[in-house]
Amino acid sequence: MPSIYRSPAWEKMAPRPGRDLVPPLLWSLSVFLSLPGPVWLQPSPPPQASPPTEPHPCHTCRGLVDSFNKGLERTIRDNFGGGNTAWEEEKLSKYKDSETRLVEVLESVCSKSDFECHRLLELSEELVESWWFHKQQEAPDLFQWLCSDSLKLCCPSGTFGPSCVPCPGGAERPCGGYGKCEGEGTRGGSGHCDCQAGYGGEACGQCGLGYFEAERNASHLVCSACFGPCARCSGPEESNCLQCKKGWALHHLKCVDIDECGTERASCGADQFCVNTEGSYECRDCAKACLGCMGAGPGRCKKCSPGYQQVGSKCLDVDECETEVCPGENEQCENIEGSYRCVCTQGYKQIEGVCVKEQIPGDWLLVASHILGYKGNRTWCQITLHPEASFPMCPVGPVLSLGHRLL
Repeated sequence: MPSIYRSPAWEKMAPRPGRDLVPPLLWSLSVFLSLPGPVWLQPSPPPQASPPTEPHPCHTCRGLVDSFNKGLERTIRDNFGGGNTAWEEEKLSKYKDSETRLVEVLESVCSKSDFECHRLLELSEELVESWWFHKQQEAPDLFQWLCSDSLKLCCPSGTFGPSCVPCPGGAERPCGGYGKCEGEGTRGGSGHCDCQAGYGGEACGQCGLGYFEAERNASHLVCSACFGPCARCSGPEESNCLQCKKGWALHHLKCVDIDECGTERASCGADQFCVNTEGSYECRDCAKACLGCMGAGPGRCKKCSPGYQQVGSKCLDVDECETEVCPGENEQCENIEGSYRCVCTQGYKQIEGVCVKEQIPGDWLLVASHILGYKGNRTWCQITLHPEASFPMCPVGPVLSLGHRLL
């Protein structure tokens, strides 16, 4: 029979070997199992955030079958419903298992962007056709026949792995009903139980850390939370603790906070101090005035930072401007926290490290067309003489660069 399914042009596979040498079905399966991507019949690796993992082929097969079944419903609904019932029954019996209907379903079973679906459908096309024309009566469940029995991509519910072994807790109630079996229903996975909050153990049959058994019978387990700092307990009260979480110590069935700052358990930097918190501690930065400290503020310093001095019990800022620290002409000292800076006095501005007098509009007529030249030794001179200018005349010869025209 010629091929029924027509994949998109971009989906065409590489040239195939002569089909007269290998039975078509076995050839298709051999190509499918050799395709790059996940290892189809072996446990899949743990999921990673990057790069994103491809869907397990069982999930692709299940999606294909679900879409196929929806297509069956759609083709019946669109072609029949209302009108001559006897005529419809006669036509329906011919259309129900016809090649025409199969083509209509297969043409829309995969979305255009679902590469995995198109690839699986092309490789399992002959199996789908075989089921449609010959196996429907004896195997009405297409998913079981195609995905589990024929392609061996899936397992029954509650089982996992290449041999479809039961999940922890049994196939009837995997993970005791309180968790998810990794790889359940597929030929991959580890079978590890990812338990719900409050449950633990290999098959989620025990209460987890910080929970206790509130109720248990042959088929039912209820785990309730312990009092906050208790890791193990016999009940919900503060006095029911049997074991404490990290940062707490058991004392008369109660968990008491450990002050790490008063022991050697805390580890803070040289310019930090320790602050105890419930079940833990924090390291906070010392004040800027301190070189090492025992707490917050300039009154808890071990030593004073440069630019500070101890006054009483505190490290306070030193006012360097009380001494002569700015020797430049027309400079003045400005004290800042822990240091100082030299700035130009009012009416002057700094140009390349030198305080130069700023000209105001009233001086325009006095200095119009007079230009200052920079000689290269951090001094300024006049290129043209002005009687009221405070800079000397430049020597004969070119200056290194022109300065600002004082306009």
